Amino acid sequence: QVQLVESGGGLVQAGGSLRLSCAASGRTFSSYAMGWFRQAPGKEREFVSSISGSGGSTNYADSVKGRFTISRDNAKSTMYLQMNSLNPEDTAVYYCAARTVLTSSYPWWGQGTQVTVSS
Repeated sequence: QVQLVESGGGLVQAGGSLRLSCAASGRTFSSYAMGWFRQAPGKEREFVSSISGSGGSTNYADSVKGRFTISRDNAKSTMYLQMNSLNPEDTAVYYCAARTVLTSSYPWWGQGTQVTVSS
């Protein structure tokens, strides 16, 4: 029901910052709660952050709390992840995902964008 495209990944030195974007299709973007996930080589995909449809509620994994900020602009149908104070442990493919209030999981995913943090 929704198509998602991530952008903004790249190579950054430890301590640096990146801003990821997730562009969504459709005119009902606010109907979807959104989330960011990441997957490092040889590891399972893990939760990073989530945001409600209105943007009024957010959640963060303990590993990124205080460093990452999730936001969304429903007028632009875009979600963002501002990542500060990056460290090599943040290196992963980052995925955006969408769900509705009818689902407890995330059935719709983007293609992912690579984030590499060098030491």
